[in-house]
Amino acid sequence: MFDIKKIRENPVDFDNNLSKRKHEPISIKILDLDKENRDLIAQLQIIQEERNSKSKKIGEISLNGNKEEASKLKEEVSSLKSKLQELDLAQKNVQGALNDILSRIPNLPHESVPVGDESKNEEIKLIGEKKNYTFDLKEHFDLGEELGAMSFEEASNISGARFVIQKGMLSRLERSIANFMLDLHTLEFGYEEVNVPILVRSDALYGTGNLPKFEEDLFKTTDDYFLIPTAEVPLSNLTRGKILDIADLPKRFVSHTPCFRSEAGAAGKDTRGIMRQHQFYKVELVSLTSEQKSEDEHERMLSCAEEVLKKLDLHYRVVILSSEDMGFSAQKTYDIEVWLPGQKAYREISSCSNCGDFQARRMNSRYKDDSNTKFLHTLNGSGLAVGRTLIAIMENYQNSDGSIDIPNVLQPYMNNQKTIS
Repeated sequence: MFDIKKIRENPVDFDNNLSKRKHEPISIKILDLDKENRDLIAQLQIIQEERNSKSKKIGEISLNGNKEEASKLKEEVSSLKSKLQELDLAQKNVQGALNDILSRIPNLPHESVPVGDESKNEEIKLIGEKKNYTFDLKEHFDLGEELGAMSFEEASNISGARFVIQKGMLSRLERSIANFMLDLHTLEFGYEEVNVPILVRSDALYGTGNLPKFEEDLFKTTDDYFLIPTAEVPLSNLTRGKILDIADLPKRFVSHTPCFRSEAGAAGKDTRGIMRQHQFYKVELVSLTSEQKSEDEHERMLSCAEEVLKKLDLHYRVVILSSEDMGFSAQKTYDIEVWLPGQKAYREISSCSNCGDFQARRMNSRYKDDSNTKFLHTLNGSGLAVGRTLIAIMENYQNSDGSIDIPNVLQPYMNNQKTIS
């Protein structure tokens, strides 16, 4: 959501920044509705004052015994009441239309974000090296099925496409990955672990920007409940409607949850394997901080997510997403892309985004800095996507016989087992 005052002050800048998101100019429509809304509010105030004044006079005139004049004033007050009701309804309709437009406009890109489509994404880091193999490499789904530890057929019989059943040591490996990530982020990086609901109401999703524009990407249940697409939703909403003291910032939360996405726009993409599932697990990082510390916190979050891959000895790169490739609520996003030798491609394993005060305005999440009250800055990132980390380990640590070596850092979580075969 946006500060309407800033749009009034510089509508041209607002439209120019929106154009970087490939969004049509909309400031004129916004300001026309804004003017209409303010005019209606002004009329309401004038008529309310007139009604209050005449209501007061009715009592005074009645005491003087002037029933005829009192009756006339009562008719006028009644008419004003009807007018107030009409104007109030009109004002609410205009305010609703204005809010609806504002709620569907993406965040404006930070000045450091490259402008353009996906081709303008900029690689800023390349960490580690690709491993050399002397045998033909397999993708994770072939490895998993040959080990008897991944079944897409059984999952399909139960739930349909884009689900998997994992078994045995592969299932334990995925659990170990999540536990390792949680330990790293809590013990080394100071994040507070939080167990959150996986069912949330629409107002929580509105706060993070998932609603109203992206309802088709969500799984809706009953009674206004939705399954979470990421733990970012409940974690960010922990401060909804609150005012924090700047001395208590930053707030850093981590949570391991299942995530649910309809993948409405993913027809034909990643139809095999677990790269793009309706249900998957993720370790999510969320930071809430002040405007002054926002950019530093973004860099810190990125380094925390990177450390997972470094400890797993996985080759990866970091990319700054372009203005058209960022998510709706982000003003700047770093993508971490891990190398998958089976696919012969870099694939996203984490997105770390700084949303500025965009989400906080929608959630009314604020902090007090001396005598001033300001909106929090919210940041979120995968630390990491657990299933995609499993894919990366399977493909990078595979052996010629189809077995999978367990990274050293995960062996204590696997009863010191070194290989899955």
